[in-house]
Amino acid sequence: MKRVEIRDLYKAYQGYENKEITLCGWARTIRDSKNIAFIELNDGAFKSVQIVVERDKVANYEEVVKQNVGSSFCVCGKVLLTPNAQQPFEINANSVEVLGGCAVDYPLQKKRHTIEFLRTIPTIRARGNLFNAVFRIRSVAAFAIHKFFNERNFVYIHTPIITANDCEGAGEMFQVTTLDLDKLPHKDGKVDYSKDFFGKKVSLTVSGQIHEETLTHAFGKTYTFGPTFRAENSNTSRHAAEFWMMEPEICFCDLEQLMDNEEELIKFVIKDVMTNCKDELEFLNKFVDNGLIERLNNVVSNDFVRLDYTDAIELLAKANKSFVFPVKWGVDLQSEHERYLTEEVFKKPVFLKNYPKDIKAFYMRQNDDGKTVAAVDLLVPGIGELIGGSQREERLEKLLTRLDELGLKQEDYAWYIDTRRYGTNVHSGYGVGFERLVMYLTGIANIRDVEIFPRTVGSIIG
Repeated sequence: MKRVEIRDLYKAYQGYENKEITLCGWARTIRDSKNIAFIELNDGAFKSVQIVVERDKVANYEEVVKQNVGSSFCVCGKVLLTPNAQQPFEINANSVEVLGGCAVDYPLQKKRHTIEFLRTIPTIRARGNLFNAVFRIRSVAAFAIHKFFNERNFVYIHTPIITANDCEGAGEMFQVTTLDLDKLPHKDGKVDYSKDFFGKKVSLTVSGQIHEETLTHAFGKTYTFGPTFRAENSNTSRHAAEFWMMEPEICFCDLEQLMDNEEELIKFVIKDVMTNCKDELEFLNKFVDNGLIERLNNVVSNDFVRLDYTDAIELLAKANKSFVFPVKWGVDLQSEHERYLTEEVFKKPVFLKNYPKDIKAFYMRQNDDGKTVAAVDLLVPGIGELIGGSQREERLEKLLTRLDELGLKQEDYAWYIDTRRYGTNVHSGYGVGFERLVMYLTGIANIRDVEIFPRTVGSIIG
């Protein structure tokens, strides 16, 4: 008999009334009352199903009830509707097959564990309600992103993970090498990277953007969605060494049009998650962040604020609030500043635009004032920066001058510079830190809890 999935059963359980079906899953609880037992069975759906096992009907009753929580079963039984009970139906078992037993030290017993403890058991934690909800929302959000861009004629591309260029110019990159670290070749007192696999020094990418721009100038609208890496020695709740970035690039698009696209994307993803993850959001709203659903509704029903960096500095300077990091024109805003603007001043997402050029990357378009660039960050309550983007510098001379100012070698970016020599145009793009988006969608406060196997400073499991 073909297995029925619990998620599908909940959608149409009335059509299964008094019919025999097959379910497979893991036991979350097993209760034995001598002649009747109850198994809470879960197959990966957010909701579980109660299995009623009667001694007189199930031949291997003793084998079944002796299993530990976490064991997997195949159950064949009849669907009985229970409209007056907590669950609308239950399964009266005719047979129960033990597929895989579970050791007695299985961590997820009835006791409620802390998030910090669950973080130490990444192979198991998704079987509990909290991380089951988080990772299902992560999956739905990722699919929503693909739907959004696919419906708008964007081309999905895959950019290199190994690169010889530092897109952000910060130098915080993981080096990749096949050289024997105990016997490094040297030339003129330095490591001789001509002996390495690629013949030069290479690293893991921090962004797919500059590689992506080459294809954007062929297709007009592209996006890349994949893993990126940053060797930043930061132990905050928002930073991880390996994370996913979603980066669209759009030709014939200025900064204002870019913000339109960003706002449309965020609202699209939130609406999609709210439609397809109602149970998960209600659980998180109850046990993690009781303002979660209200905040998400607030985002989709309001226009985002668009604010100049200079105006934001004035607001912060006049604030009747003591910041840890002093505020003045020219500094990069800290999380405390971003959250003040979004949570206390405007109480909704804020586009912060036209930043000082000295704190932004070389590829951002310089404004006419000579001091700022057409950069924009989307700041959201509870998280701070969620998206970073800009109108790209399409003017060849200014791009070359900016590379020289930052000490970046033009020959290293020759292939990128060619995009400005062969039919350039006004174009823009942005990057969404996907884990930060998932944090916003779930109310989870630490990036370690929205990644399956988080990689952070001094910590790696698996």
